[in-house]
Amino acid sequence: MTTTDTGALPATRRPPRSAPAAHSPGAARALTRPQRRAGWLLLAPGLAHMTLFVAVPMLLALGFSFFAYDFLQAPRWVGLDNYRTLLHDDRFHTALWNTTLYTVVIVPVGMALALAIALGLDQRIKARGFFRTAYYLPHMTATVAVAVVWLWLLDPNAGALNNFLALFGVARVNWLGSTTWALPAIMALGIWQGLGTKMVIYLAALQTVPAELKEAARLDGANRWQVFRNVTWPAIASGNLFVLITSVIFSFQVFEQVYVMTRGGPINSTLVLTYDIYLNAFTRLRFGYACAEAVVFLLIIGLVTLAVMRFNRGARDA
Repeated sequence: MTTTDTGALPATRRPPRSAPAAHSPGAARALTRPQRRAGWLLLAPGLAHMTLFVAVPMLLALGFSFFAYDFLQAPRWVGLDNYRTLLHDDRFHTALWNTTLYTVVIVPVGMALALAIALGLDQRIKARGFFRTAYYLPHMTATVAVAVVWLWLLDPNAGALNNFLALFGVARVNWLGSTTWALPAIMALGIWQGLGTKMVIYLAALQTVPAELKEAARLDGANRWQVFRNVTWPAIASGNLFVLITSVIFSFQVFEQVYVMTRGGPINSTLVLTYDIYLNAFTRLRFGYACAEAVVFLLIIGLVTLAVMRFNRGARDA
């Protein structure tokens, strides 16, 4: 009796080769030349923008930071003198302090308010689409236009805010002319205008939380706060990190509100780094010094961003 090996494949037939997975290292090499050419063509506008309006200006600013240049005479090499002067510049210290204080206040307050609004608008309520649009509209409006409207609202004589407070017997306040209230007024505008973007990101993150997890937590007896703390909050961690980093970067770049509403006053109480760079470059014609200040400003933003990411990674691993 002879036995036949039914499991063997004929020599003339081989199993088909599977195509490389899309996520495998060999997938990129499998692209054809027209596909690669199309990919680079689609990337070209973004790469051109980044090169011409980001990379090149950054390199030029770094180079000019080692020169004394006033637009009228040829640049003169001064080495690190601009950076040494910056360390002892009281205006720079004031601008750095005001910018840091502005960021420390509006980032957590704005994030908390945006998350609370997103949680409310994530529920099944009437006119939910209208409220989402209404909260997002300030972000779509030009900051200069918004600042002009707030100038009227905060006017010490005819402003709507003072007129409203007067109904309760509160004395009129010179909001933008007071060293005590000018910076908080700028902060209030920053918080209000930034709510829309944060709210949209939080809404997108909240809609990715599995409903089954929240329902299971409720069945186990968890109340709303416990469901939020133990289920919702960990699930939106990536969205929360994105909101935090972008909020820090944008708050450090505050400029239009200060330019339109206070011009850094009164007595430099609202002077911020971006506005001080603008003044040094285009008012005092200290272009090299302004470039040095911009380089330091960029380093500060980079270090703060890295610190936030490291802190978030440590808190997540704990």
